[in-house]
Amino acid sequence: MNYADVFNAVSITKCSDIKGLLELFEASYLAFEGETILDEAKAFSMEALRNVYPTLDLNLAKEVAHALELPMHWRVQWFDVKWRITMYETYNKNIDKGFLELAKLNFNTVQAILQKDLREISRWWRNLRIMEGLNFTRDRLAESFLCSVGLTYEPQYSCFRKCLTKITTMILIIDDVYDVYGSIEELEQFTEAVDRWDSSKTQDLPECMKTCFQALYDITNEIAYDIQELNGWQVQALLHLRKAWAGFCKALFVEAKWYNKGYSPSLEEYLSNALISSGAIVISIHTMLSVGSTDEKIINLLGKDEDLAYNISIITRLHNDLGTSMAEKERGDAPSSIHCYAREMNVSEKEAEEHIKNMINNTWKKINGQCLNNQSHNLLPCSFVKVTTNVARMVQCLYQFGDGFGIQDRETRNHIISLLIEPINLDKTAKD
Repeated sequence: MNYADVFNAVSITKCSDIKGLLELFEASYLAFEGETILDEAKAFSMEALRNVYPTLDLNLAKEVAHALELPMHWRVQWFDVKWRITMYETYNKNIDKGFLELAKLNFNTVQAILQKDLREISRWWRNLRIMEGLNFTRDRLAESFLCSVGLTYEPQYSCFRKCLTKITTMILIIDDVYDVYGSIEELEQFTEAVDRWDSSKTQDLPECMKTCFQALYDITNEIAYDIQELNGWQVQALLHLRKAWAGFCKALFVEAKWYNKGYSPSLEEYLSNALISSGAIVISIHTMLSVGSTDEKIINLLGKDEDLAYNISIITRLHNDLGTSMAEKERGDAPSSIHCYAREMNVSEKEAEEHIKNMINNTWKKINGQCLNNQSHNLLPCSFVKVTTNVARMVQCLYQFGDGFGIQDRETRNHIISLLIEPINLDKTAKD
């Protein structure tokens, strides 16, 4: 059977099975490379849902709008729980009150644990006092913690969440050092200091850059100690973490040199460096050592040969570019993937944005295949695959409506309030 002919034969305006259309639409995002039939299914179901949307009752209309805004497979699942509970309670005619109450209690219990984690990491951040000397950088502790929750919300990962928060804050600070503060000469010295893991190399740098290096040095040594205490002292945790940070800084330095020289790379050249400068490899290596495997061979291969970590890193950079490219262009920052492609192919920025979105879609297909292949052959620890894949979902969440880090926008604030501050009201369930 040629399914393309089936889609062409069915009248979009006569589709009445809305639930079926929603399921077809959601399933189309699980496609692998080469599954063009699911691309056709996506186009068909999307057009049909948009066409029927004005005629739907409020419940179905909200479900359709939610799916069209972002498919379930690309959403951070925990961020969607509260919305799902509200929809079930408000619009379901056959409510299982016991099930609903358990769902609410579970959310509030997890939220209480996350609040405790946030209090502890906030105390650590205040005691670190790093922001006192870094007035040029972003203070985004709450957003960084939100990212850690997006990657792993489960109660048993409390220590890992705090570790991820520390890593994310340092990624942001170092990125700002290279983007908005250091001169080329200073950045070269800073990069060498990180590469050699030697604070003496920072002696000629401004105090704020010394402070930044010392914070990175202390935090990384502390995390390495914790990993070795947990997994055994034969694990070369510090060596791997040092290499990850050195690679990150070297990639940022390449971008700084491009900007300083006014050089515009090809998209391929840009992405070969951007998969490191995105910071996702740093997170992947910390994740593997913390909740995955300490196998040297596996760790050394992360981010190479277009593996899972590689594709997650590409998506991280592409989403970041879509969310920040306009503001960065106005500031005169280094070129993004959008500007590189537009210049290389002599197309408009709008056409370049569409190309980048298609690249994200195709990269997700690769990730889908790699995740299924891993389930079949157990190539990587499942915990690592889950956390790493959530990185792609989290960056989608952060940059869907703009720069969720650079600007403390309404969407990011709403997530923080909903997930970390406001519990679900249990009174209504009890009264019903």
